[in-house]
Order: sequence, then C-alpha cells, then structure tokens
Amino acid sequence: MSQRKPGRRVVVTGLGVVTPIGTTVDEFWAGLRAGKSGVSELGGFPLDDLKILIAAQIKDFDPKQRLKHFKRDRIITLADRYSWFAAAAADEAVRMSGLQLPEADPYRSACIIGSGAGGLVTFETAYRDLFIHNKRATHPLTLLRIIGSSAAAHVGIEFGVKGPTFATCSACSTATHAIGIARDYIRDNVVDVAIAGASESVINYGTMKAWQALHVLSPEGCFPFAKKRNGTVLAEGAGILVLESLEHAQARGATILAELCGYGMASDSQDMVKPTVEGPSVAMRDALADAGLKPEQIDYLNAHGTATMDNDINETKAIKNVFGDYAYKLPISSTKSMHGHPLGAGGGIEAVACVKAMQESWVPPTIGLDEPGEGCDLDYIPNVGRDKKVTYAMSNSFAFGGLNAVMVFGPPPA
Repeated sequence: MSQRKPGRRVVVTGLGVVTPIGTTVDEFWAGLRAGKSGVSELGGFPLDDLKILIAAQIKDFDPKQRLKHFKRDRIITLADRYSWFAAAAADEAVRMSGLQLPEADPYRSACIIGSGAGGLVTFETAYRDLFIHNKRATHPLTLLRIIGSSAAAHVGIEFGVKGPTFATCSACSTATHAIGIARDYIRDNVVDVAIAGASESVINYGTMKAWQALHVLSPEGCFPFAKKRNGTVLAEGAGILVLESLEHAQARGATILAELCGYGMASDSQDMVKPTVEGPSVAMRDALADAGLKPEQIDYLNAHGTATMDNDINETKAIKNVFGDYAYKLPISSTKSMHGHPLGAGGGIEAVACVKAMQESWVPPTIGLDEPGEGCDLDYIPNVGRDKKVTYAMSNSFAFGGLNAVMVFGPPPA
C-alpha cells in the first residue's frame, strides 16, 4: 500500500465539461440537481440493423460557435468531435481558473488529455467513404483526426503549453489516470500548471455494433445498483480540470476550488471483463493513504457505477472491503445514471461532480433506483439528491482489463 509522498500540494482552480445533460459546468450541475437523464433515442447516423437504439448523445453542439474565439489553433473546427469536446471543456476550465496562458515559462505547464478510443467518428466516416461510397481517398485530415493524442495536441497548441503534452488511454480510467499523472508532475516539481482530463465521442454505427456484441448495453436505460439494471448506456463528452501547485495558485491570487489530495491506482491483472474486488480495494486504499485520510473521513463517493451486473456488485463489495461498517453510512451515487457512460471521459466529468458537491454542500442522486439489486445494499442516494456537507470526496474509475484509478478531493487549503 502506498503512503503519502512528500512534495508540493496540488489544487484545482478550473473545471470544464461537455456532457449530454449540459455542455458547461453550470448546465451540467443544474442537470444533476434536477435528476435529468441525458439518455435518448439514437440519431445522426444510419441505424440499419442495430438492436440497441438508445445512447446519451450531445445534441446541438456547434464547434464553429463554441470555439470561434480560438486563435492559436487555426484548425480546431476541422478536428474530430472528441477533440471539439476536449477543446470546449479545456477552454471553460482555463477561463474559470483565470490563468493567463501561455505561462511566462511555457515549459513549466502540461497538457494531459486522454481518450479511450480517439477519433472513432472520423474512422467510421473514412471507412464509409472508401468502402460504401467508393471514394478514392479519405479527407486529408483523417489521420490527424483519428489519433488519440490529437485532443491534447489541439488544446496544448491553443494555450501555448510546451511542457509534457500527451494522451492517456486506459479505457474507463483514462481521465482519472490523466489527472493523477498531472497531479504527480506538479507535486514532483516537473511543472507548475496542468490541463488534464479526457474526452470521448464514440457513438456511431460501428461502435454501437461492437458494444452490442459484448452484451453489456441496456436497451432501456442506465440504472446503476438497481434490480432492473440490464447494462450500461454509451455516452460522449469531456471532463477537464486545471491543476496548479498551491504556491503558484496563491502567488497569482487564484480562487482555489479544491485540493487533489489523494490518488491511487492498481491493476486486477486477471481478466479483460471480469473485475476483482482486490484491485479496486487497493486503489481506494492507496488514494486514502496518499491523502493521509481514514475511510470514515470521506463524506461522498462518486461510484464507477456502470449499471452492468458484475460492476455494481463488485464495486459494492470493494467499498465494503475498504470502508467496513462505515460503508453503510457513506453517501454513494453513480452520476452515470444521468449522463450515461462516457468511457474514458467519465473520471473527468465525475471529478467535476465531486468538486461541485463540495462547493454546494449537496450530493447528486442515482436516478432510476426504485429497488436495489441483490447484493447492492449501501446508500446510493436513490432518485433525489440531498443536502450534505462534503469536506472530502472520492471518485472511482474501474476499466476493462482491471485498470483501477481513484482520486480524493479535499477542501481548499487554509
């Protein structure tokens, strides 16, 4: 088990999201407060023989309007959809932080924005052009749109980041790994500032067909921890944080939103789709140890909560394993019940939900939870959020392949 390492304290000064229930932080938070579902009928591409006909899509997003003020990155509106979402969320987070970028020393800043799948919308369009429409060539920017590091590169270009700039890719833990790595770079004095998170846009015919073959998608809705749950619902979006060293933020008089005080990760090293209890438990324990906290100091836990049969029972067991008797008193929710499962972007979006819960002293619900499933017997905040002072919040991300990552957020340092 890891222990708290010496180094600089790392704080959050900016938040940005693009989600199916709101394409800004204020809209997203209002959606959570209202218990809004972003799940709707599929649209925007040929459905052909698909059997799963719902998803949590982002509608009416116009990059030419949302990103029209970008100056350094002149081709952002020609990028893939996942890069649009990353750019919009990063722009919101940077504006909220009040940072004037580029930094005086641009090599002391980082941009770590991951994606579990990269430009799959572009991939599918290219294949259709070549093999259905019999075109002789793809769009000249096809390769650049597809690359999984394109979002990080676009954002880094726009904000003049010349330090570490790259993507993480670890399925549903992608954003949490990106944010955790950025935290470590700042703590270890590699950089002073980081833009970190992930973005995803995978909702197209080919992806739906592939996920359908796994038999883990619900045809009805996303109902984490519920008896009626029968699979997850694919979503798209982005979640981005601006992180700084405490000294850097204080020196410029920044408004500090929270401290990223704990980060843990572990691998099941067992199976691609069957999770263990041990891996998530170790990741949670390591995050607590890194934060220097006892389990009973966590006031809210944003669960991975995918609404698949295996995940929800396994995560519940892991929470009990780590928190003991306190697990039954700990408020837990899966916001995926509202914004769907945005794969690699999930940890970034859910980190924003955690910081907002701390700011607003209110914890979001798990909607659609009319009757808990067998073995799901904790407090999942069913259907209606509640007033709750949140000093410390935990966010879980558990991915295919047993790739587990956990963050703990605390109050702004005094």
